[in-house]
Amino acid sequence: MSGGNHGLRPTDLNQIWDDLQTGIKEVYEHKGQSMKKSRFMQLYTHVYNYCTSVHPNHPAGASAARTPSSGPNGRTSRCVVGSGAQFVGHELYKKLEEFLRGYLNKLYEETINLRDEDLLRSYTRQWNEYQFSSRVLDGICSYLNRHWVKRECEESRRDVYEIYQLALVIWRECFFKALHNKVTNAVLKLIQQERGKAKIDTTLISGVIKSYVELGLNEPEEGHQKGPNLSVYREAFENAFLDQTRQFYSAKSSELLNSKPVTDFLIQAESFLQEENDRVYRYLHETTLPTLAKTCESVLIEQHLDQFYDEFKKLLEQDRKTDLARMYNLVSRVPGGLTALRGILETHINEQGQAALEAQGKDADPRKYVNAILTVHKKYSDLVIDTFTNDVEFVEALDKACGQFINENFQTRHAQAGTSKGPDLLVRYCDMLLKKSSRNPEESDLEDVLNQVMIVFKYVEDKDAFQHIYSKMLARRLVTQSSASEDAEASMLTKLKTACGYEYTSKLQRMLQDATISKDLIPQFKEHIQTSTKDNPLQIDFSVQVLSSGLWPFPHQKYEFTLPASLERCISMFANFYSTKHAGRKLTWLYSMSKGELLANCFQKKYYLQASTLQMGVLLLFNSTSNKLTLQHLQMGTNMRIDMVQQVVQALVKQEVLAIVPGTSGANVAGTSTSDCEELGLTTELRINTDFQSKKTRVNINQPIKSEAKHDQEQTQRHIAEDRQQSIQAAIVRIMKMRKTSQHQQLISEVIKQLSNFRPSVPAIKRCIDLLIEKDYMARVEGQKETYTYIS
Repeated sequence: MSGGNHGLRPTDLNQIWDDLQTGIKEVYEHKGQSMKKSRFMQLYTHVYNYCTSVHPNHPAGASAARTPSSGPNGRTSRCVVGSGAQFVGHELYKKLEEFLRGYLNKLYEETINLRDEDLLRSYTRQWNEYQFSSRVLDGICSYLNRHWVKRECEESRRDVYEIYQLALVIWRECFFKALHNKVTNAVLKLIQQERGKAKIDTTLISGVIKSYVELGLNEPEEGHQKGPNLSVYREAFENAFLDQTRQFYSAKSSELLNSKPVTDFLIQAESFLQEENDRVYRYLHETTLPTLAKTCESVLIEQHLDQFYDEFKKLLEQDRKTDLARMYNLVSRVPGGLTALRGILETHINEQGQAALEAQGKDADPRKYVNAILTVHKKYSDLVIDTFTNDVEFVEALDKACGQFINENFQTRHAQAGTSKGPDLLVRYCDMLLKKSSRNPEESDLEDVLNQVMIVFKYVEDKDAFQHIYSKMLARRLVTQSSASEDAEASMLTKLKTACGYEYTSKLQRMLQDATISKDLIPQFKEHIQTSTKDNPLQIDFSVQVLSSGLWPFPHQKYEFTLPASLERCISMFANFYSTKHAGRKLTWLYSMSKGELLANCFQKKYYLQASTLQMGVLLLFNSTSNKLTLQHLQMGTNMRIDMVQQVVQALVKQEVLAIVPGTSGANVAGTSTSDCEELGLTTELRINTDFQSKKTRVNINQPIKSEAKHDQEQTQRHIAEDRQQSIQAAIVRIMKMRKTSQHQQLISEVIKQLSNFRPSVPAIKRCIDLLIEKDYMARVEGQKETYTYIS
């Protein structure tokens, strides 16, 4: 080991310190000016030689390696001799620390009496120069950092730092702690001036902020290393800045709200928030932004939410979209702030919808009724999309409000008990669109209109009622061949199928198929007639539609009717033809749904009367008898019930096709209504009204029989009620079969959740539960009245 320390020479700190100290003074006193490279290397070499010298207390060659031993001032020195070097540095480290403290104390004396901007200019200038000089010193002492400082830190020495960090620590202790209150207050004063619209030198603020950020150092703890943090920035500046911000805007908002409208305050608040956002990016630390934004939002928005909510109602009424959007954007910054706005919007839309529908009156026109709904919906749908950025919860508020005023409104409240007024009006509007009419849109535009109908349909709760009524209207259009377009009919069914599923439209689609099959059948029947009646051809253009029994929503024939002889032959021929096509099928004729056209030569000019089969039966009796017939003769000739004859004749009298012979009104038939029949008795004589006139050559005199219309409406409501009861029972059985046992309230809520085509009432569900208990599908658990069990 005799040659282990060859080339090393002892270097005493006193030998190098004078020159090293002079060099360090040059670094700090030249105020950031660059140093010659040769001088820098000379100073670096001093530090290197000292750190690598053989310590005089430990002669070379004593051992291959030394353990840590007590050095000067009781410090632990770490020596490595076997490698030919002994690393020391404690004394140099202390000398550097003493120099920096002395330098900063002198600097503090020069700065202590400065105020405001002068203080900030001095502080930022001195900080920049000190920081630059300390980085140069750190470079000179880099060997000390890499070896002695590093090993001290590895030994968990908490008071040892790299030289640059040491310089920051000493700045913080000797300069910053004494001045930071004055410096921070000067910064806050400048910010206050800028908020008052004064121009300031922002570089003064940014310089101080950078200093505060740089001065943050983590203290070494178990599991953590030394390094930068923002503790100084937050404690010395950010907390005070946030307090000042809170006070400033609290006073400012109170002042503005007391002197200006809320809408003007919203503009100011938006401007304030943007200014604070810009302030962070111009001269504050970026981490301040979330806390600053939250502080401003609390003072400018959250504390005034009640005033905003009151103003929101007025803005909705005045349709001020720009102000509404601004309020939405501001309130959305506050957690939970939009909840009240959504409630206000929902209430407002409901009120507007209710008012729009009330303006249509009790007997609302279906077209105007639906258009009123669509107008309200479009207005507020555009508002939600454009103003409230299509916010999901605002869309939900729109849907909820539309559902309220569409399902419960002026028309539904004044409708006859047990009827579905809302769905009925919507179906009638669909009927208007899909019927042949000059008022309807072009076929190219009809698709868009049907899409609008589906918007309203989406909100209808009683979709089952809509289905029943729609099926009747569709059936009439198909039977009377009054549909404007087969494609439009199919398109509407496709839309309903998409909205409600296959089962919802299965019967309706099969009705369309029946109509298509009948169209193909008629040419075959006409060809059959031509070949089979050459000797005695039919004098009537006769066509038939064959409808599947149980599929179409027409009531069974419950009255007698004798067809005119000319029609009897047609029906007989078609029955024979159909039996050859489909053996075993039975045809039931629906006279109430049939119609025809009569050529009338009994008036002053020729007319074509479009009449129902029942009306045709009455009018054709006047061909074979005298010009006058009593009501009793008409009843005997048609074999109809007397009340039906009365209604048919009454319609013809109102159309002025028939006239009552004066002085022949007899006593009313028992059980008939005077107001309906206007005292038409059995002995009342009727004649053809030869004075009948009309501007049209083809005159539609086909009017529905009142008793049938009323019966049809009652039957529809009865079917709806029956189907609902079956749906509720089926839902209950499904739930009980799956769960086996269920609490009463849980069962009711699950039934309501399962039934999407209508909303069942709780009493209706209870009645169905009782019915299923009677049928032994389920039972109450003994001793627990609110619990049910499924009986398998």
